[in-house]
Amino acid sequence: MKQVSEILYQDKKLGFFIYLIVEAVMFATLFATYIIFTPPSEGVQPDEVYELKTVILTSVFLLSSSGTLLVAESGLKHWNRMKIWLGLGLTLLLGSLFMGFEVHEFYKYASEGHTITVNNFLSSFYVLVGLHASHVAFGLAWMILLMLQFKQQKIPESLFIEKHKIFNYYWHFVDAIWVMIILIVYAPYLF
Repeated sequence: MKQVSEILYQDKKLGFFIYLIVEAVMFATLFATYIIFTPPSEGVQPDEVYELKTVILTSVFLLSSSGTLLVAESGLKHWNRMKIWLGLGLTLLLGSLFMGFEVHEFYKYASEGHTITVNNFLSSFYVLVGLHASHVAFGLAWMILLMLQFKQQKIPESLFIEKHKIFNYYWHFVDAIWVMIILIVYAPYLF
């Protein structure tokens, strides 16, 4: 028999999946826009802007964070507090490292004169990748709130588990979008 919190969270899960579908449509539109404007007919080209080292490092950090989140998830099965802390802490660290490299990437491009107003290619790049970065930043804030709730132990275990599941869906969605960014945005011009 399902626990009460799991039954109560069914509508929230459904609502969250609808939200993720809307987000997927929005990202699909931005990917289509990027594809239309890349490569540009004039001005700076993608292979003049992108840096393989940064793409590899950001990818390793963000994609590894999905694995560390699974550690936290496995800790939830038997309410192993150490495993939950380890998984969430490592996920927060890796996500923060990803954000640091993304901010550095944008700063470097802008300091080289590759700003959002140079051409449609760069505009579509900054909007797509920047929106993804904002989703990661939101996910990091959400994770900090989860960690605070976990530390304070003011909500029942079953409710925390349901909140964590919904967060997992979000974080893995953000990682899936990053894989699409690697394949569509970076890979054609770096490999």
